[in-house]
Amino acid sequence: MPLPILYSFRRCPYAMRARLGLLLGQCQVEVREITFKAKPAEMLAISPKGTVPVLQLPTGEVIAESLDIMLWGLHKADSPAAQQLLGQTTSAQSLINELIVQNDVEFKPWLDKYKYADRYPEYSQADYFAKASTFLVRLEAQLQQHPYLISPALSLADFAIMPFIRQFTAVDAKRDLNGDFPRLMAWLTELTSTDIFQHAMTKYVIWQTGNTPNYLLGMSISK
Repeated sequence: MPLPILYSFRRCPYAMRARLGLLLGQCQVEVREITFKAKPAEMLAISPKGTVPVLQLPTGEVIAESLDIMLWGLHKADSPAAQQLLGQTTSAQSLINELIVQNDVEFKPWLDKYKYADRYPEYSQADYFAKASTFLVRLEAQLQQHPYLISPALSLADFAIMPFIRQFTAVDAKRDLNGDFPRLMAWLTELTSTDIFQHAMTKYVIWQTGNTPNYLLGMSISK
């Protein structure tokens, strides 16, 4: 049976999130790296909005939201490790969902304005930094309670949110966030140092019809 096909863009935090979810779910997929300057017709045919990630299953079903791809991968794994990532209690699952929603709905728009402040002149970049940092304050408080966002163990929230915090810190590499957010910066360093993140950031040539396929192969969490 043919493998699922993932259309991806290496630097996009949403695509990072999807790749991490598929790796954590031990999924095997074909990866098609795209460029936004020349989006492949095959991708646009199944997802006209033209954003990544897009996962096309062998059945023809298309999953075009990063969090849905993560959940598909983890549910497909059907293992104790995957279940732990999804949250083992109702309260843990609720908090995972709450933090991811806050990341996507509140933090990401401020992050975009902070990153592209010249496009949003109604406020200064410093103002956008302050607005976005409200979420970082909450994450720092979570990490005061335990090593990871939800509990002493990694969860879906850690992997779903980390790519966006990474993007935030890269906006101004000279800005030192360790003073205000020491636990969050240590958490980010730990997660971006894992083998699974390094594997998720593998560089692929831009896909074109007829290319030799590239594959993303699931793996367990390790340093």
